[in-house]
Amino acid sequence: MATISPPGTGSAPTQVDTRIGKLEFTHDLANGYPTPETLEKLFDERDFQRACQAYIWALPIVSFAAWQRGQSEQLGAANGQVVAYLSYADKLGILTPNATTPYYLAFVDLTESGPFVIEMPDEGIRGGFTDFWQRALPGSTAGGRYLLLGPDMEAPADVKGCTVIRTPTTNNLFGMRITATDPAKAAEALTKLKLYPWSQRANPPATEIDHAADRHWDGMPPRGLDYWKLLSRVINREPTAERDRFFLEMLKPLGIEKGKPFVPDARQTKLLEQGALVGEAIAKANTYDRRFGSLYRLDTRWDHALNLNADDPDEYWGRLDERASWFYEAVSAAADMSPKRPGTASSAYLGAYRDKDGDWLDGGNTYVLRVPANAPAKLFWSLTLYDLDTRSLLLNEQKIADRSSRMDLRHNGDGSIDLFCGPDAPEGFEQNWIPTVPGKGWFAYFRLYEPTEAYFDASWPLPDFERIRC
Repeated sequence: MATISPPGTGSAPTQVDTRIGKLEFTHDLANGYPTPETLEKLFDERDFQRACQAYIWALPIVSFAAWQRGQSEQLGAANGQVVAYLSYADKLGILTPNATTPYYLAFVDLTESGPFVIEMPDEGIRGGFTDFWQRALPGSTAGGRYLLLGPDMEAPADVKGCTVIRTPTTNNLFGMRITATDPAKAAEALTKLKLYPWSQRANPPATEIDHAADRHWDGMPPRGLDYWKLLSRVINREPTAERDRFFLEMLKPLGIEKGKPFVPDARQTKLLEQGALVGEAIAKANTYDRRFGSLYRLDTRWDHALNLNADDPDEYWGRLDERASWFYEAVSAAADMSPKRPGTASSAYLGAYRDKDGDWLDGGNTYVLRVPANAPAKLFWSLTLYDLDTRSLLLNEQKIADRSSRMDLRHNGDGSIDLFCGPDAPEGFEQNWIPTVPGKGWFAYFRLYEPTEAYFDASWPLPDFERIRC
């Protein structure tokens, strides 16, 4: 019978210094086995790293799941019911909303409803469908009657008069905005909007719009273990795309597996909590210090917030860091939100996180942003400030988070406009002021609606925020 020698017999254990501490092997690194203590350290490090990367990968789908949960559980919206977010308070649960645009949104769970119909009027409303990974479903923005079918869902026998939209996920979002400027025409358009299961097509129910009505709700991606609870729930509800299989394999040692309940043990819980903490910190760094060539112009610090290729939008979901940089702070991505050339119904988003000197934007300081004349926006432009913690509208006593070209702003003699961001209103420029909060960081989006050529060739300069020093 062979004799098994104790580990390290005949040779002293070797220790190796690494960024995760000392690792010990029975012999030298090449010829030795990891000691029991090193084995545990290596497996913990492996699973911790996997949790950090999985956090970043899952941001789009967890973000939508959190919004759907807030809309149903806190606002009481039924499956497929439209919720209106109209006020400043309504939008505090949404990542980087426009402060002035009304939002009308409905989440649809096709496993509950079956094939689902959306009738959108030809005028007064513009909408579209988004799957649960926040990918816009093509061919769904014009007015018409749509039939939404989920994965492997058979089309009904008679779909005459319907545009069939196939979605790769069972949960989906229908979002729209009012384009009619006349309140009467806007109200009329809303009466023509219908959402109902295909099974109710013979006698469609009236569309009831639930209003958030200043109620407190939270649609933000959760932190800590709740992030993983929500991800586990989503994984068990949604089909697996081929590109995501390795991430699902990475999650198995952490207790997250399709078809199984999420019941993490003490080790898994600790690693997941740490992974969510560090994963979010990495996501924050990845968003606020973009390192993949996204600057609007080389002479300023404004980034293209969404780097989607409008000519090939599907390609975007294969770029992990670029995708995460947007979905950490925002929701929904479509070609008309990252246009490459002028066109109707498009919008462009520039993001700023540092001032002219390269320092982070701070709520205790006062800054001026000089918006040059002739901004390249056919409809209008707006500047909106966001809270660094929630990534939603900056929360201040005045409930003011934006200024736009549609407002009565004070102009300079050359047509430029000075916008002030700080704790106190500048004398004589109160209408140009966005209040900030000392002790809190913030960031900004500069939106251009229907951007014109001067935006695309970057010939229109947008200066940086400049700190005013007293």
